[in-house]
Amino acid sequence: QEQLVESGGGLVQAGGSLTLSCTASGRTFTTSAMGWFRRAPAKEREFVAAVSWSGGSQRYADSVEGRFTISRDNAKRTVYLQMNSLKPEDTAVYYCAAGPSAYLLQVASRVSTWGKGTLVTVSS
Repeated sequence: QEQLVESGGGLVQAGGSLTLSCTASGRTFTTSAMGWFRRAPAKEREFVAAVSWSGGSQRYADSVEGRFTISRDNAKRTVYLQMNSLKPEDTAVYYCAAGPSAYLLQVASRVSTWGKGTLVTVSS
């Protein structure tokens, strides 16, 4: 069973940057697409970004396109989310996710494994 552990959350000022990491244990990391979702206070969980198993294909939500970058290092079994130009509306718990493809990972119901989440707070 794959397990995902997020790190890197914290408090940052608007306009700042933060990088989240998600390290996986288990045997399927290198063949799984990986992604990030987030849940803001009083809102539904939403898709943020996904990357294919090879790292060659990425998907982004419109709200983060151009500001966030997802990448992975299969040797380290880690996926990253580089977040730049952060806004207060980016405040949320960010969840790492594994699934069958970057395209399908845009839908929460296609996630096979969830991390427990890491909190990102962006102050204005």
